[in-house]
Amino acid sequence: MGSSFRYEERKKAGLLRLLQGHSEKTLLRTRSRQPMEPPMDPSGGEQEPGAVRLLDLPWEDVLLPHVLSRVPLRQLLWLQRVSRAFRALVQLHLARLRRFDAAQVGPQIPRAALAWLLRDAEGLQELALAPCHEWLSDEDLVPVLARNPQLRSVALAGCGQLSRRALGALAEGCPRLQRLSLAHCDWVDGLALRGLADRCPALEELDLTACRQLKDEAIVYLAQRRGAGLRSLSLAVNANVGDTAVQELARNCPELQHLDLTGCLRVGSDGIRTLAEYCPALRSLRVRHCHHVAEPSLSRLRKRGVDIDVEPPLHQALVLLQDMVGFAPFVNLQV
Repeated sequence: MGSSFRYEERKKAGLLRLLQGHSEKTLLRTRSRQPMEPPMDPSGGEQEPGAVRLLDLPWEDVLLPHVLSRVPLRQLLWLQRVSRAFRALVQLHLARLRRFDAAQVGPQIPRAALAWLLRDAEGLQELALAPCHEWLSDEDLVPVLARNPQLRSVALAGCGQLSRRALGALAEGCPRLQRLSLAHCDWVDGLALRGLADRCPALEELDLTACRQLKDEAIVYLAQRRGAGLRSLSLAVNANVGDTAVQELARNCPELQHLDLTGCLRVGSDGIRTLAEYCPALRSLRVRHCHHVAEPSLSRLRKRGVDIDVEPPLHQALVLLQDMVGFAPFVNLQV
């Protein structure tokens, strides 16, 4: 039993030294401590007695699930340059990825690097490509979507070079999609959203922040087609969205928990009152800069404990008074 324990300790030490930047030539001395012994030949030469070579450990049982799964993508790009064997190991790991976030590579990722990282991936469930927003095109994205029909979460915030074609491929090829971020994608229009609503029955979370081409009609269609499953929706910074869309969302989205209407200048108190009546599951509401939303329409939601980003007028007055004179008089806020 002691021998088995020492063997496991030697394996852990070898893995640690790899992550600290050693190549496959790095050896772990376990029994012999003679300082002048020559290192092992990485091409398959004679190995020191008792030495452990990292790549000799089981790939499927040890290296892939317990080592490479903990190495950031950026370091994997460096690791695959060590040797052909390490390149094969990294490629096998990438082919088994379930989650890919380009932010792990860095704030900016080259097109060639993304293509190499995702070329063998066929089981992705989560995909986040916001750092690629400056250059990501339909030609880059559509093949990845076609190889990964199991995708459940996709984040394309700010990817302004895409088009309706990419969204159509996503809706057509990924029927299990649950979460989608299209924030600041100006190309998203009513026709693109209709295709998404028609083909994504599992959709629960949708971010349409600053998708300024969308109008009430598109949101009404979304509510009627997918409202029953929607739990989180952002329509922030869209001056074309008004009470008509909000009221239809309220009537068709009984499970809606989070709604962001920040900067929707056409939304007024009528829409908010309908939300209070038809959305019992609502937990948070964002209405900052919605100048036509009056406090009486929000009071019913406040009483239910809904988190609202706009303070009541009395509270705002007290804060202003405190800023002006340095103190606030005692006021019974429960009156």
